[in-house]
Amino acid sequence: MIHYEVTATFADDHTAHRWLAWLRDGHIAEVVRGGASRARIVCLDEPPRTFVVLYEFASREMFDAYLREHAPRLREEGLRLFPPPNVTYARRSGDVLWTHAE
Repeated sequence: MIHYEVTATFADDHTAHRWLAWLRDGHIAEVVRGGASRARIVCLDEPPRTFVVLYEFASREMFDAYLREHAPRLREEGLRLFPPPNVTYARRSGDVLWTHAE
């Protein structure tokens, strides 16, 4: 399983609220159609107006296919709608080594 996260930090509340609506109204569904099996939005306690979108992909192959076939278009859309300096983005990904749940 692959963990993929996108962190977004906003300069103002208005842009942050618009971005959250955009995520919920279609962007996350597009990532799931592109291969993600799960998505969550987390509002961090600090710094202010910082959100992390957490995605899970069932395999490295599915994640790589998402990066090739879907990510460029989705990233371009996000940058067009929410350009710097109003928001800064950071991305990280890695293999899930172990999960514990009760």
